[in-house]
Amino acid sequence: MNNILSDKDTQALFDLLVEQLGVPREQLTPEARIQEDLGADSLTIMEITMAVEERFDLVIPDEESEQISTVGDLFGTLAKLLVIRSRESAGAIKQRI
Repeated sequence: MNNILSDKDTQALFDLLVEQLGVPREQLTPEARIQEDLGADSLTIMEITMAVEERFDLVIPDEESEQISTVGDLFGTLAKLLVIRSRESAGAIKQRI
């Protein structure tokens, strides 16, 4: 589904979605719409966002979370935020050297 997240992170996100949505893993295709196809309501969306933030120790800005409608969108957003965090960490390390 993605080529940025590690296998461990990919599996963690799938496990989180299966738990939060109560759907089989096979339904979590990139084009599956989280609300329309997988039955999430606004509370479930909030719970998924909070669980992702906690699991990956990051914050999903509101403007980013509002753009997430499919499973693929969620994977893409998470990958983007992890890349940004990685670059920021690398920059901080370079500044200390």
